Amino acid sequence: MPAACGAGKAFPGGGGGDRPQRGAGPPPPSGRPGPAMAAAARPALARALLQQCLSARLQVKPPERGCEAEWVEIQRGLVIYICFFKDADEDLVPKIVNMLLNVKLSENESGEYVSVLDLPGDVLIIPQATLGGKLKGRKMQYHANIEKEKGLELYSQFVTLCEKELAANAKCMEAGVLVKHGTYGNRQVLKLDTNGPYTHLIEF
Repeated sequence: MPAACGAGKAFPGGGGGDRPQRGAGPPPPSGRPGPAMAAAARPALARALLQQCLSARLQVKPPERGCEAEWVEIQRGLVIYICFFKDADEDLVPKIVNMLLNVKLSENESGEYVSVLDLPGDVLIIPQATLGGKLKGRKMQYHANIEKEKGLELYSQFVTLCEKELAANAKCMEAGVLVKHGTYGNRQVLKLDTNGPYTHLIEF
């Protein structure tokens, strides 16, 4: 089961009666939510799923008459599934890229967890609209997802920034690491050799 990462959310503690908890500050003014409640109420703007891998292969174009399928492939590194929600904008993308490329979730040869930049490892980016699904009854709904045209813009920006970050990193350049990506809005086939599995969900 994936481990969830991201900003923690505060919940009010239990206790009987109206007695305030020891050490707790004064309650917020009536009608105005405190910082913790405001943070908890803010909807997510994007969601990413990280999977470290030994190798991964993604079909980006299905086979057609007279033509074989087209694939992109990486070796040891990180698979990033990314989904943008409504109200996400260009200012959010650099923050996501910085977090995902620097978070220490990749296991090196010594068994230590380092960033994919320090590994250094390849990166495969996959647009994954189903990360925005919300269960209603027995069906999934995707009303929170960003509109397709805007989503394509943010996804393209995300890919470009990832490529630039790895190209600017000395370890990655020396190791010849690759950044590969899927095509937005299309159904794709993934073949993945996991290392763990070691999967984390991060919200922004």
